[in-house]
Amino acid sequence: MNMPNAASSNRFDMGDMDTFPKILRHNATLWPDDIAMREKEFGIWSEFSWLDYHNRVKWMTLALSSMGIEANSTIALLGDNRPEWVWGEVAAHAMSCFSLGVYQDSLHEEVAYLLNRSNASVVIAEDEEQCDKLLELEDSIPSVKCIVYCDPRGMRKYDDPRLISVEEIYALGQRIDRETPRLYDAFVDAGKAENIAIYCTTSGTTSKPKIVLLQGSKFIDHCCSYLRADPRAPGDNYVSVLPLPWIMEQVYAVGQALIARQIVNFVEEQETMMADLREIGPSFVLLAPRVWEGILADVQARMMDSSRLKQALFNFAMNRAQKSLQQGRKSRFADLLLMRALRDRLGFSFLKSAATGGAAMGPDTFRFFQSIGVPLRQLYGQTEMCGAYTIHMEGDVDYDSVGVAFDSAEVKVINCDSEGVGEVIAKTLGMFNGYLGDQEAFDEDVKQGWMHTGDAGYFKPSGHLVVIDRIKDLAKTSQGIQYSPQYIENKLKFSSFIGEAVILGKERPYLSAILCIRFSIVSKWAEQRGLAFTNYTNLSSLPEVYEKLSEEIEIVNQSLPDAQKISKFILLYKELDADDGELTRTRKVRRGVIADKYGDIISSIYNDKPHVDIDTVITFQDGSKSRIQTQLKVATVIETTSVSETEIEQRRAS
Repeated sequence: MNMPNAASSNRFDMGDMDTFPKILRHNATLWPDDIAMREKEFGIWSEFSWLDYHNRVKWMTLALSSMGIEANSTIALLGDNRPEWVWGEVAAHAMSCFSLGVYQDSLHEEVAYLLNRSNASVVIAEDEEQCDKLLELEDSIPSVKCIVYCDPRGMRKYDDPRLISVEEIYALGQRIDRETPRLYDAFVDAGKAENIAIYCTTSGTTSKPKIVLLQGSKFIDHCCSYLRADPRAPGDNYVSVLPLPWIMEQVYAVGQALIARQIVNFVEEQETMMADLREIGPSFVLLAPRVWEGILADVQARMMDSSRLKQALFNFAMNRAQKSLQQGRKSRFADLLLMRALRDRLGFSFLKSAATGGAAMGPDTFRFFQSIGVPLRQLYGQTEMCGAYTIHMEGDVDYDSVGVAFDSAEVKVINCDSEGVGEVIAKTLGMFNGYLGDQEAFDEDVKQGWMHTGDAGYFKPSGHLVVIDRIKDLAKTSQGIQYSPQYIENKLKFSSFIGEAVILGKERPYLSAILCIRFSIVSKWAEQRGLAFTNYTNLSSLPEVYEKLSEEIEIVNQSLPDAQKISKFILLYKELDADDGELTRTRKVRRGVIADKYGDIISSIYNDKPHVDIDTVITFQDGSKSRIQTQLKVATVIETTSVSETEIEQRRAS
C-alpha cells in the first residue's frame, strides 16, 4: 500500500540557491538588519542580524582556507548548541568541505572514532571542557590539525600549537577580506548543488553509529517540502534545545531557519530551558519525547505540591478538556479556567506548531498536550532521508499515527501479514548518497531506490501511517504471543513516576519489566510521606516505592490484552545512561546491551527468585567511581507459573 502525499498551496522554492552559503548571502543582502539569531549568556539575550551571521561565516571561511584547509576536508563541531556551531557548519560548506556534528556529551573513544572515521582536519570546540577531551586524545586523532575554541575561559594555560581562538579566526578573516574583498564570493559561487555537504551520524542502536552522506541541494529541497507541510514565516521564533548533531535539529536550526528566515534562539543552559522558552514565547518548538515526558512530569510534580482545591480544579479542567477533544473540539471553559495559564507558564502561549520525533511518543502523553492546547504533531523519518518525511497535518491529528507523507516523499508498507502489518520503506528528495566507507551497509538498506527502514507499520483507512516498533524488536513469548516492547514502554512512561522502562519477555512465558524511577518525582513523593532516603539507589529500593510502582503498572495493565500484561518488575539501582552504552545519544534503548549487561537480573526474574544481589561499580561522567552493593526486589504484579531457565532453554532449542 502507498501513502498519499500531503499537499499545500504554500510553496517554498529556493531556485538557484542550492547551498546554505548562497541562501545566507541572499538573506544578508536583502535583510541585513533583520534578526537571525539570539543567544542567552550571563542572563542577557544577544542578537545577531543576518549580516552578522554572514560576516562570521565569511571570516571563518577565509581564515581557515588561508590556514591550508582545502575543499573536501572535514570540519567537526563539538559542543552545546551555540551560534558558532551553526556558523562553523555553514563556513565548512562555503569551503566545499564536509560538516560533522559530534554530540557534546560523547565520551573520548566516541569522539576519536568519529574524527578518525571522517578524517577531520578541524574541530570547532565550544569550551575548555571539549578542548580537554580533544587534547587528552593526543596522537589518537592524527588528522586533526586545528582546534578552534569559542569560549576563552580557562584556555590560557594551554600551549598546544593546534589551538586557536575563534576571535583570532575572525580577526584573520577580516584582514583577508579587506585585502581581497571578492574572495569569499568566489568561494560561495564555486559551491555545487551535487556536493556532499553534511556528515550526519545515525543513532547506532545496535553498534557504532554510521556516518550518513547528505547532499547540500537535496537537504535544501527536503527542507522546502517540510515547510510546505508545516509553514514558517520570517521572524517566527524557534528555540534550539535538541543537540545540533541530530538530523532534525539540523533541519530546524540550520536549513529551515535559512530558507524561511525564522529566528533561532539558543538557551543559556539545559537547566534554564523552560525559563528561556517562556521569555522567548516561540512560534515553533521541536522536542524529543523524553523532553515532552519531562515537561508532563514537572506539571504533575507541581500539582503534587498544590492544595487540594487546586488539584481538584486541575483534574476538573483536564477531564473537561479531554472530553471536548474526543468530540473534535476545544473546551473554552477549560481554557479559561486552566489551559491558557498553563501554556503561559510553560512558554507555549504563541505556538503555531510543535513537533516531536526521534523516538516514539506514547498516545497518552500526546493526548495530554493536545488537551492543554499545544498544537503537537508527530514526525517520522530517518537520518538517511534528511530526517522527517511524515507529519500530522493541521486539523488532522491521530494520536496513534505519525501522520502522512510530505509532497516530495513516497511511503509504502511491504511484505504485509494478514493484518496489514509489514516493513515501512520510503524514498524522498532528501535520500542520502551513502554511508561513509560502508558501501555494503548502503546496499543492504537501499534497494531499487527505496530505503528499507526496518520498522514495522501499517496504514489506517485515513491514509495515516502507524509505526509499531523496529521489526527486529517485535517479539513473541514462549506461548507464541506477539508484542511490541516499545508500545508497552511508552504506556508505562506516561506515569510521572517512571523515567525509563525496558520490557522483557522474548521466548519467555510472560512479560516483565526493568524500570527506572523518575527521581525528581519519586523523591518529592517520598518526602511528602516522610520517607527517609539518601540517594537514587536507596530511594528505588524502598518498599513504599515498589508498592507505588506496582499501582502504576496495574493501571497500564488494565489497558493491555491479558497476554501482554506485565507480571513482574524490578527497579534498577541506577538510571539508564548513554555513557554506559545502555541508550543511544537520542535516548533509544539498546536492547542488546541491556540483555548482556543485566542478564543476571533478567534470569532472576524468570527463575522466581525473590531478589537479586548487586555488587558493581558505577563510573560517573567526571571519571569518579562508586561501588554499589544493594539488593533488588523482584516484585510480582500478576502471579505466574514457575518456569526454570533450563525449561526456557529447552523451549528455545526446540
